[in-house]
Amino acid sequence: LTYFYYALRITHYQIFKVFPFTANSHRNLPKLAPPKLPLQTDGKLHLDVFQYDMNYPSLGQCVVINNKNFHKKTGMGVRNGTEKDEGNVEETFSNLGFKIKICNDQTVSQMRDLLTRVSKEDHSKSSMFACVLLSHGEDGRIFGTDDCIELKELSALFRGDRCRSLVGKPKLFFIQACRGSGLDAGVESDYDTEEETQKIPVEADFLYVYATAPGYCAWRNSANGSWFIISLCEMLSKYSKRLDMETDYSSSCPAQYDGKKQIPCIAYMLTKELYFSK
Repeated sequence: LTYFYYALRITHYQIFKVFPFTANSHRNLPKLAPPKLPLQTDGKLHLDVFQYDMNYPSLGQCVVINNKNFHKKTGMGVRNGTEKDEGNVEETFSNLGFKIKICNDQTVSQMRDLLTRVSKEDHSKSSMFACVLLSHGEDGRIFGTDDCIELKELSALFRGDRCRSLVGKPKLFFIQACRGSGLDAGVESDYDTEEETQKIPVEADFLYVYATAPGYCAWRNSANGSWFIISLCEMLSKYSKRLDMETDYSSSCPAQYDGKKQIPCIAYMLTKELYFSK
């Protein structure tokens, strides 16, 4: 199954996006005087300033919240197949070097309390933090077993002004949940009836990877798990140590899913390139 592929963005594109040269633009550039100091030719070019520092004793924690069963008042169905996602996430992120903490069927209060406790821990010896949320959802919100909560309320716990030991370090959030109302009779969907658009606050060093774009549902197969988590784990396992986490994802849906398509959505606020290897 190849649901989406990893594609490394070449940095010269970003340079030309900022400095759009034309064919004759070089004629308008000022002539630069030779440097007064001799150039060093026997030194090694260090790019550490452009990459997150991975030289910590621990890669960091990965908190997995997996909500399968929901209170009747929510109107949400059982998320069959989510145990497959939990297993895939645990194996993949453990292999990367994360310390895994898994919590199942959490109420909104429990989710908030859990992440509050984690945000207050000492992360000074960790390179980063990751959180994987597996639940029902609507745009900007994630469901606990009894109600829903805005995602930004949970992620804000790890902002630089509230979690000092993660300042300048990547905070990664992976969200397997619906953001809209598309349905398919053959596959279960993490879907809620109401749709409300919420903007995520733009804090530095955050990365949000959603299973789908705003307004669309996130598909899940009861036997194999969700398309997003299957493909995410596959790509992280293959390429995470070689490619930067600034990625493109494209859908390539096989015939057995009746042509249904889904494309993930990334909110990228990382300030440096992120590789999982030291």
